[in-house]
Amino acid sequence: MRKYLILLVLVANLGLGIQSFSAMTRQERENLEEIMLTKVNNVYFSGINGIGMSGLAKILAADGFNVAGSDLERKAVTKDMEDMGIKVYIGQVEENVKDKGIDLFVYSTAIKETNPEYKYIVDNNIKKIKRGQLLAEIMNRFDGIAVAGTHGKTTTSSMMSVALLEKEPFIVVGGIIPEIQSNSKIGNSEYFIAEADESDNSFLYIKPKYSVVTNVEADHLDHHGTFENIKKSFEQFIDSTERIAVLCKDTVGKVGLNLKNKNIAWYSIKDETADIYAKNIRVENGITSFEVVKKGEDLGTFSLSIPGDHNVANSLPVIYFAHEFNCNMKKVKERILKFKGAKRRYQVIYDNNLRIIDDYAHHPTEVKVTITAAHKTEKGKVTVIFQPHRYSRTKFFFDDFVTSLKEADDLILLPIYAASEDNTYGVSSELLAEKIGGNVRVQTQEEIENIIKNDRNSGNTYVFMGAGSVSGVAHAIADDLKKMEK
Repeated sequence: MRKYLILLVLVANLGLGIQSFSAMTRQERENLEEIMLTKVNNVYFSGINGIGMSGLAKILAADGFNVAGSDLERKAVTKDMEDMGIKVYIGQVEENVKDKGIDLFVYSTAIKETNPEYKYIVDNNIKKIKRGQLLAEIMNRFDGIAVAGTHGKTTTSSMMSVALLEKEPFIVVGGIIPEIQSNSKIGNSEYFIAEADESDNSFLYIKPKYSVVTNVEADHLDHHGTFENIKKSFEQFIDSTERIAVLCKDTVGKVGLNLKNKNIAWYSIKDETADIYAKNIRVENGITSFEVVKKGEDLGTFSLSIPGDHNVANSLPVIYFAHEFNCNMKKVKERILKFKGAKRRYQVIYDNNLRIIDDYAHHPTEVKVTITAAHKTEKGKVTVIFQPHRYSRTKFFFDDFVTSLKEADDLILLPIYAASEDNTYGVSSELLAEKIGGNVRVQTQEEIENIIKNDRNSGNTYVFMGAGSVSGVAHAIADDLKKMEK
């Protein structure tokens, strides 16, 4: 039945203009199913290793579609997909798609018009659809819970997925959730939890029943141009929410959005006038505990294993919806406590007389809250190894990076990760280090590895941050340390 619902979506995108599935007679359904099965079977994802693309690819593959795709290099998620029977081509050439019987071509924003796969699809009039649009077309037919925000959406949507597991939701999020060992899951209910991407405005395709917005800040200015444009996009997203939008009063409430939607609930860790708020936040033995009050009702004490006040805030919309949907709150408390975060969200990858943390922080605000959380949680000196992501982002937020990175006890920079950009912005990690001042240095992976190996019995913490190749550096060093233990 679920496959047929998703097939319905795909057929609709093929322009067949069919009526509501639920409104059909049994015979009409059977006839439609026969049509659908002949119209859509082979789906190809160009840029399949992207976290959002891979999530959708796995959902369709698990639901019985023939799925294939391509990307420029292998990643951990590549093997996961291959284990499911998904054919993944490394390298993007016309031969990947030529004469392969593709019914639908799904592509990410990274795929340009000059891409040989894309050109073949266009030249041969094969139906194509953007990733964000496909997600929206599927999600809009469920009781969708869309989590958006400049920061925190992956952690919040992942925690939401774990907390609501008893509801058997469909899941497509931007990180690997340890509890399901994946970034996606076929559900068995009307609920669909997804991370909504504002970077290219693809979240505006989504018309969610429920939404969460964690914050609204300047980012992806190469696409949006100005912060005012970003605000307008979020206004449109919130106003399109059908039932209730849950917004952070401490952040979203401060940027002056002009909202028409009256079905809004606010959450806060600072303002007790909010619809749901946390109070008495304290940290003991690495566990953060706090009391939660929702519309005057005391929901009791909740605890988190992931550090930082920002994660207390991230938990509040999760608790709000869990309570609204009549979940077993005792079990919700247990799931939230056991939640270790999505992969690369303050992920401890080595812990033996020295800790190595892998974190995705790549925006000045994310960098600052991650460093603050490390100072509150970790023992010993905190050394930050930061890899700036994109020349454009480094340029746009240069002074903000300087301010945030000064919070570190010790700071090492890797060269800027280009992410296919040319350096037309006149920035470098050396210039960033010079502006920060002090004992900041730009070093290679080998130099960083030697520093950590010589410090391996210190009890200090090394936090690797960035959206580029820095995670690979962290894992390589952690693996070498583990080998040294043997």
